[in-house]
Amino acid sequence: MTPPDTDDAARGERIAKWLARAGVASRRDAEKIIAEGRVKLGGKLVTQPATFVQPDDIVTVDGRAVNEPERTRLFRFHKPAGLVTTHRDPEGRPTVFERLPEGLPRLISVGRLDLNSEGLLLLTNDGALSRRLELPSNAWVRRYRVRVFGDFDPRALEILAKGVTIEGVRYAPIEAGVDSRKGDNAWLTVALQEGKNREIRRVLAWMGLEVSRLIRIAYGPFQLGTLERGMVDEVNPKVLREQLGLAAPTRRGKG
Repeated sequence: MTPPDTDDAARGERIAKWLARAGVASRRDAEKIIAEGRVKLGGKLVTQPATFVQPDDIVTVDGRAVNEPERTRLFRFHKPAGLVTTHRDPEGRPTVFERLPEGLPRLISVGRLDLNSEGLLLLTNDGALSRRLELPSNAWVRRYRVRVFGDFDPRALEILAKGVTIEGVRYAPIEAGVDSRKGDNAWLTVALQEGKNREIRRVLAWMGLEVSRLIRIAYGPFQLGTLERGMVDEVNPKVLREQLGLAAPTRRGKG
């Protein structure tokens, strides 16, 4: 039987959760890193995610010390097209994290935008928060502006509101409407909650439409707004707590 997922002052904090809060990886990926034998606590190899970390313990990943988790922070980033949402790319393509300004903490993304997509990408230093914001149970709407090319009847978009199955893959309901149209080019507003990999491109291609530009303008309550391309802006901590029901930050290892 798996022990309950609780921490207390005497035992400390589960190491996978600690690594996630430190921004090393999502909690699920932190457990994989532990299983791969890449984590040490006080110089000893960690083999179980049910290992606990106390304040001032030294934790290393791949031989590098991991700093004590900071307060949870969330940033909005206006991702340009042409960047991959990963820390390292085996094909050598430029990444989001290579283009961030200096002085930011180690960050991970909340979900992803593919290479050719642009717009709002949320970044956080807390892997547990990243995982939480990605969960479908949040029912958060992701909203996009999409430029498409092709001849279509706008009324055909209504079928997406009931959900569609394409090549055996079921896509949840999608709201889509035409903002403007000139010849075979049109701008759509598309809203969805689920967000499977390349979902919008695949669904619109199924309708005979070629996506030439895809911009995410909102992720739940967080908006792209007037944030300029390539710029980063931190979400006000009070707004973050109010939107997510987070407790006010506390300092650990004091007193």
